[in-house]
Formats: sequence, C-alpha cells, structure tokens
Amino acid sequence: MIDPAGGEGAPPPPSRILLVGFMASGKSAVGREVAQLLGWRFVDLDDEIRRETGQEIPAIFKRSGEAGFREIEARAARRFLLRDRTVLAPGGGWAAQPGHMEELAADTLSVWLKVTAETAVARDRAQEGERPLLNVARPVERARRLLARRESYYRLARLTLDAEEYSVSALASRIARLARQAVEPPTSSPATAHSP
Repeated sequence: MIDPAGGEGAPPPPSRILLVGFMASGKSAVGREVAQLLGWRFVDLDDEIRRETGQEIPAIFKRSGEAGFREIEARAARRFLLRDRTVLAPGGGWAAQPGHMEELAADTLSVWLKVTAETAVARDRAQEGERPLLNVARPVERARRLLARRESYYRLARLTLDAEEYSVSALASRIARLARQAVEPPTSSPATAHSP
C-alpha cells in the first residue's frame, strides 16, 4: 500500500507504472491512456522488440523459440524499468518469468489487468491477433492452462483491476489518479480492488 504521508516502511510514490496481465487484457490501450493522463512516456515492450530486432514477434518465436524471445524481452524490460515517468506494458508472459515481479524497484507501481482466458481469446480473434501461443487448434484450452500457470505471478502486482468490467478510460483514470495521489487501496481481495 502506498502511504501518501510517506510513513516509515511505505513504498515511495511511483516513478513508473508497470501493467501486467494475460494476452489481450488491454495493457497497451490502458497504458497509452495512463501515459497521456500523466504526461509520461508509454512503452509497449513488444513494439520496442520489433523495432530493435526488425522482426515481428511470431518470427522471433519461430526462429528462437519462446526461450529466445523471453531473453530478448527480459533485456528490453530491464532497460525500461530503470526509467522514470514511464508506463511500461510487457507481453503477457513477461511477469511469469521467475524473479521479474519479485525484483521490481519499490517505486514501480505494478498493476494486474485481470481477464479470463475466454475473454482473452475472444479479443485476440476480434483483433485478428498473431499471438503465437494462441495459434493452436484449441486456443481457449491453451489460454486456460497458460493463465493458470501465470496467475500466481500476476497476483504479485500491488494493484488488481478488473479489465473486463471496466472500460479502458475508467481503468486508465483509476491508475493515473493513484499515481498522482500515491495512494493505493488494499489488494487483499479482488472485490476491494476492482472498482475504478
């Protein structure tokens, strides 16, 4: 919990915001709007990887496998997680790599945008997505398995917001307001943390 009075043991006000969550949870859309509201820089980590490598994400997966992609992703994330006034949206698997969430700086506000596997697949199909991990015969089953493995990592975020019930604008406004006020509600149960 962020203590607005800066009490002993309280984390400092956020210098950056990290949005985590499953594929198609809205991290990029929400992140862009949060950055606009705060006047900060927005970084979509997949876009940065495309720019740096000159390749699309599916091509990297095909050439280097998921492990190779995760190495590239981890290097890029480390760089941006050192920058102030930045809103960072990594891919859905970044947070589920051991140590990534646990090693975040105290002044990083991490937010889990929570969606179900079914919603993620429906959004991916509607956007004609090219997510390699969902390009399978039974994408919903695959998404459920992936989400089940990743949720314990997503839960390490300091704030959980329901990305199905609320609009991009409502979610972005809530996150920006918390960053400005440096006040965060408890995240002990999803019901107390979901209201933007």
